[in-house]
Amino acid sequence: MKILITGFDPFGGETVNPAYEAVKLLPDTIAGAQIIKMEIPTVFSQCGPAVEAGIREHHPDVVLNIGQAGGRSCVTVERVAVNLAEAGIPDNAGEQPMDQPLQPDGPAAYFATIPVKAVVQNVRDHGLPCHLSYSAGTYVCNCVMYNVLHLAATKYPGLRAGFLHVPYADFQTAGKPNGTPSASLASIAKALEYAVEAVAASREEVREAMGTTH
Repeated sequence: MKILITGFDPFGGETVNPAYEAVKLLPDTIAGAQIIKMEIPTVFSQCGPAVEAGIREHHPDVVLNIGQAGGRSCVTVERVAVNLAEAGIPDNAGEQPMDQPLQPDGPAAYFATIPVKAVVQNVRDHGLPCHLSYSAGTYVCNCVMYNVLHLAATKYPGLRAGFLHVPYADFQTAGKPNGTPSASLASIAKALEYAVEAVAASREEVREAMGTTH
């Protein structure tokens, strides 16, 4: 099995992005799966084509995209991506779409095709916090998640895909408000490793209520 794992480059004034920094720390093999690591641009129009180039080159069985969600306290596994681009800040190329569909002829949403609850459970079973999320936002993270799932649905049958958000790395919080959530880069990378382990080990989903009330 091959798993292509991508992380975004820094954006929003940050000098690093813990998403790709953590991806770089992952071992080259997890649960027997070959891990291919790739940095992608935080740009609406470029992130999907960049991932597709990686798909064409490496022919992975699974694509996992990783992004930063400053303000979240731990790794979160996204369940759904919506067909909407709505940028509160410009991306790294100055693009700032508003109220635009990502795919004019695409469905309103796609669900991740990895076993999201099994991923959450495996991370937790190893003593690290992890939660299921029902919103990947409307910025470039949601954009790449939606577009990769659209590619899988329309061009690459059998390809599975999902998205995980990571918190700020602890060293990013210097100068940010007191109490800004963060985690060490090492713990973020470990959580990602256990997440990948669950994806590589099984297609089976666990039956556990992980819904939210808000």
